[in-house]
Amino acid sequence: MSPREITAGDVLCLTRSASPQFVRPVTVRVIRVLTDWHTYHGWCWIDVYELNARGDAVDRRSLYVRCEGCVGVRRRRPLPRPAARSPACR
Repeated sequence: MSPREITAGDVLCLTRSASPQFVRPVTVRVIRVLTDWHTYHGWCWIDVYELNARGDAVDRRSLYVRCEGCVGVRRRRPLPRPAARSPACR
């Protein structure tokens, strides 16, 4: 994954392949990628919510990770298009 492939809403499983700090895997939901923070090539800063086993947010964190080490558990699904309004509804 590159920083451009990580987007808000993605759920990621972070392990030691993402950073040495993740001795135990951590599941997070991405809030945003901090593209204005300068990093080494292949690394990025992300704002995330840490998720518990039920998928509830338990903590907000800013993390420095190796982009290719971020394993996507679930990609954000595109929002459905709103239904077209019929002329009678105006």
